[in-house]
Amino acid sequence: MTFRLQARIIAEFVGTAFLLAAVIGSGIMAERLSSGNMAIALLANTIATGAALVALILTFGGVSGAHFNPAVTIADAMERGRPWSEVPAYVAAQCAGAFAGATGAHIMFGLPFFSLSRHQRSGAPQVFSEFVATFGLLAVIWGCSRLRASSVPFAVGAYITAAYWFTSSTSFANPAVTLARSLSDTFAGIRPIDAPPFIAAQMGGAIAATLLFRWLVPSPREAAKAGSLS
Repeated sequence: MTFRLQARIIAEFVGTAFLLAAVIGSGIMAERLSSGNMAIALLANTIATGAALVALILTFGGVSGAHFNPAVTIADAMERGRPWSEVPAYVAAQCAGAFAGATGAHIMFGLPFFSLSRHQRSGAPQVFSEFVATFGLLAVIWGCSRLRASSVPFAVGAYITAAYWFTSSTSFANPAVTLARSLSDTFAGIRPIDAPPFIAAQMGGAIAATLLFRWLVPSPREAAKAGSLS
C-alpha cells in the first residue's frame, strides 16, 4: 500500500468516524433535551448531521474525496474516478470508522460501547425511501461535481438535511452508517434485522443515479470518448 493510499484510507476512517459521532451523538443529545418532542429531536439531529457533513467534506475532500460511504465509493469506481483495486480498502476503512464513531458517541454519553438497536425501521415504504434518499444523494454528488465542484460540500449537507424530513426512513443513504447504527440502541438506531433491506436499497439507488448521470451529465472522460466516436 502506497503512502498516498494509506493517507486516503486514514482520511476515510477518521471522516466516517466523526460523521457517525455526529449522527449518533446529536441523536442522543437531542432525545435527552427535547422532553419527548420527537419533532424537535429530529430537527436537532438533522442540523447537526448536515453541518458536520459540510465541515467533514471540506476537511477531507482534498485527501480522499470524502466519500465516507461505500455506495459513493462503488459509484466512483463505476465512473473510473477510483480504481476498483482501492474499493475494498475504502469500504473497510469506512465501516471501521463508522463503528469507531458509534463507539465514541456511546462513550461520550456514558452508554455501553455497543448495544443492538430495537428501533424498528421496516416495510416497503421505508426501504423505498432509502432507494430514493441514496439516488438523490448520488444525483447531487454527480451533478455538482461535474458542473460546479466547489459546491459539493454544501449541496451534500443541504440535501441530507432535507432528506431527513422528506423520506420516511430519515435518509440513512449509507451502508456503513446503517451497519453502525444497528449497534446503537439510541434515537438514531435501526434494528439489525432491518439493515440488509436498507443496504440493498441504498446500493440500488446509488447505481441507478450513477447510470442516469453517466448519460445526463457525462464525465469529461466519457464526453471525450463520445466526441471521438461521433
